[in-house]
Amino acid sequence: MALDAETFDALIDTVRRFVAERLRPLEAKVEADDAIPQDIVGEMKQLGLFGLSIGEDYGGLGLTMGEEARVAIELGRTTPAFRSAFGTNVGIGSQGLVIAGREEQKREWLPRIASGEIITSFALTEPDVGSDSGSVKTRAIRDGDSYKLSGTKRYITNADRADLFTVMARTGDEPGGRGVSAFLVPRGLPGVSIGEPEKKMGQKGAKVADLNLDDVPVPAGNRLGDEGDGFKIAMQVLDRGRLHIAAVCVGVAERLIADCVAYASERKQFGKPIAEHQLIQAMIADSKTEALAARALVLETATRKDAGDNVVMESAAAKYYASEMVGRVADRAVQIYGGAGYIADYGIERLYRDVRLFRIYEGTSQIQQIIIARETMKRGG
Repeated sequence: MALDAETFDALIDTVRRFVAERLRPLEAKVEADDAIPQDIVGEMKQLGLFGLSIGEDYGGLGLTMGEEARVAIELGRTTPAFRSAFGTNVGIGSQGLVIAGREEQKREWLPRIASGEIITSFALTEPDVGSDSGSVKTRAIRDGDSYKLSGTKRYITNADRADLFTVMARTGDEPGGRGVSAFLVPRGLPGVSIGEPEKKMGQKGAKVADLNLDDVPVPAGNRLGDEGDGFKIAMQVLDRGRLHIAAVCVGVAERLIADCVAYASERKQFGKPIAEHQLIQAMIADSKTEALAARALVLETATRKDAGDNVVMESAAAKYYASEMVGRVADRAVQIYGGAGYIADYGIERLYRDVRLFRIYEGTSQIQQIIIARETMKRGG
């Protein structure tokens, strides 16, 4: 259920000020420390950012997809690691529960996820399983009233601090996604261990690490849906997650464009601001046009999702276009800044590195192309 316009406008204004006044001044510190300050995480909890997509009955804000997309755009105007601090709770880490959880499962976990007391992670990717997500090798063997889970999950966002994992594991001998089931796996169960966080190209402050499962006894009551529902649940979770990421990409692009306009208006070459040179204007025009197109696609798709339409293709298209778009905008930003764009002091090179990940996670651009083509042919055009 959508918030009333006045309340939502107040939320947007609060998030916008929080980004401008609290987060942006800390970007260089987060990059240097590879960590989000804990006082900032506390403020995020107070603002309700951990529960944006969780229903009010479970302590969240219960935003519609359209509202969530607009908030995500605002959050995109700062380093992506800040959003990642609560992003799994809003998206892939909680939505399996929201979509397929039984009422008792929701009551047990969602209020604490919405408050930020519990951090969640989504564990699908494996060392040999990335884009081919139906080839999950992690096993879940039924043992009385529980399952024994064994396997390794790789590049799991927030694994270093997650309290609850949604784990995809193979429960049957059926090939592909039909044999995959979804489980809620608390960190404290015996046999759960976390690897060292990976060293990454960008998005410092947002950690990814391996999740190792060694005969972990998971109660049968922690399964989401029926056996064999896991792949379907994962794809539904990713549909929403892709739209959220697309909205973040729009926000980053808008931030980069604003920075470019400010810099180009002040930096002088050949006796005038570089903003007056037509080739600089062309790069700004291309970036603005693409950002506007991405914003329109994201918000239209979010509106259709809220209306109950099938937006599998549109979500993939939004994520594909927006993530590729922000990469081009970041590249142009480095070019507009020239040598300064390559220097850490201005933050442009940091964002250039940060946005590269958007074309990879929650489905690479190539996977989005496959989904878009498949759905287009299925619909007949």
